[in-house]
Amino acid sequence: MYIRDAVEADLTAIVAIYNATIAGRVVTADLHTVTVESRLPWFYAHSADKRPLWVMDIDGEVAGWLGFQSFYYGRAAYDATAELSIYVSSNYRRKGIGQTLLQQAIAQSPAFGIKTLLGFIFAHNEPSLRLFEQFGFQRWGYLPGVAEFETQPRDLVIMGLQCGK
Repeated sequence: MYIRDAVEADLTAIVAIYNATIAGRVVTADLHTVTVESRLPWFYAHSADKRPLWVMDIDGEVAGWLGFQSFYYGRAAYDATAELSIYVSSNYRRKGIGQTLLQQAIAQSPAFGIKTLLGFIFAHNEPSLRLFEQFGFQRWGYLPGVAEFETQPRDLVIMGLQCGK
């Protein structure tokens, strides 16, 4: 089990893990599955030295992934802030994959010039909120009813951590 930079060949597994979360309406605001082709620009927007995309590799299988995204991309004053996305395969949940990925992200953020990490998490996604809180993230914002799933509005919590000053 180890963390490595994602390569394009991993994108099929990354997309499959992501798509598996859509129907549950707990993890992502996407309402329909995405394709590998549609995620290629997103994949190539990551860079190993500034905004990496990592996979947790277990015996050659992608068990989960973590991506850094620029916050307000293109606005230089926000360059030291990144949003994190973490997704774990259903076969590997509750095995510490998310914890390991998040711990590594916090530890490596200063090397990428990142001082502030953000997580945008639905208020009803208690496991993810607990995970981020476990690593010192605080609730910095609350956006009521900003997501609509069919007829159910959902709230968004903005979690934040100052990790390098």
